[in-house]
Amino acid sequence: MKKIYILWLRQIKRWLRSRSRIIGSLAQPLLFLWALGYGFSSVFEKAGQGNYLNFLAPGIIGMGIIFTAIFSGIEVIWDRQFGFLKETLVAPMSRLHIMIGRTLGGATIATAQGIMVMFLAMLFGFRMEHWLSVFPAIGVMFLIALLFTSLGTMIASLLKDMQGFQLIMNFLIMPLFFLSGALFPLEGLPTTLSIIARLDPLSYGIDALREIFLGMGHYGLTVDLIALGSITAIFLWLGSYFFKKIQI
Repeated sequence: MKKIYILWLRQIKRWLRSRSRIIGSLAQPLLFLWALGYGFSSVFEKAGQGNYLNFLAPGIIGMGIIFTAIFSGIEVIWDRQFGFLKETLVAPMSRLHIMIGRTLGGATIATAQGIMVMFLAMLFGFRMEHWLSVFPAIGVMFLIALLFTSLGTMIASLLKDMQGFQLIMNFLIMPLFFLSGALFPLEGLPTTLSIIARLDPLSYGIDALREIFLGMGHYGLTVDLIALGSITAIFLWLGSYFFKKIQI
């Protein structure tokens, strides 16, 4: 456990020391909250759907988490190129423990990012039904972060080129985000789009946050948590499997 903690702590310290990374990662969620939250608010209200900013905020929180979580995998490639990964792999600890420590560190950072976006959304006017819902919401945020950090680690374990990783991640992240229902309701979608949304793991995370914050989930909290937990377990296994196969 101490070895896992040291690797987790390394990730946290690197994040805390990079202020530009912290501030820069908040820019895109702020833009979405400001431009979409206020821009489409009147249209959403005229359609009888309520407050669009309240609807949008859980989706933007999910966006902040997935961007940070999935790009944490790039540190695997970075450490490989600069030799730190080789030093870690020859240390007297299993590759599984190395992967768990790195993944928990990335997931913790992504969760912290989601919490910051949540408080920024409150400054813009986001209001949840109960303040106590913050605590279960943080648990869901961590589950989302763990899922996509594992996915990022899995893909990074298969690649050696940093530019290739960024291209693949951009190609993967945008469809995951836009097809998750983060920006639009999942009710009344065309059949094809509804099926795609059901296959998107981020859909269940955002839906769970909406259910906890606003009581307006689409699938139901139980379904969301079962789906998130199952997919997270699968990607954790895949991430650990491919990380064990890394050749230096």
